[in-house]
Amino acid sequence: MTQQADPDAGRNAGRDAERDVGRDVERTLPEPLVALLTGHLDVEVTPERLTAETTFESLGMDSLSLMELVVAAEQEFGIVLAEGELDLFPDSTLGDAARAFEHAA
Repeated sequence: MTQQADPDAGRNAGRDAERDVGRDVERTLPEPLVALLTGHLDVEVTPERLTAETTFESLGMDSLSLMELVVAAEQEFGIVLAEGELDLFPDSTLGDAARAFEHAA
């Protein structure tokens, strides 16, 4: 028995590649946030390993660390985050923080 080539295989491969590129864009974090985490807060992880899906908890950050992050972000970025606007918890992701900081800018 011989296998027949799937005529849609090329098109499907193209769509899969587009989805992968979209995922990479979603995972990209703003450089200032990465610098804040690795510089000011001494998160011991390479910047390449920080993605939008990374949780604060996985970085060893607790509630106090998150407050330090907010204060550092306000000072560094010149933004003010209202208490109700920023609901970050240890199980929140870096993507959550990036969106919150972006909306406050």
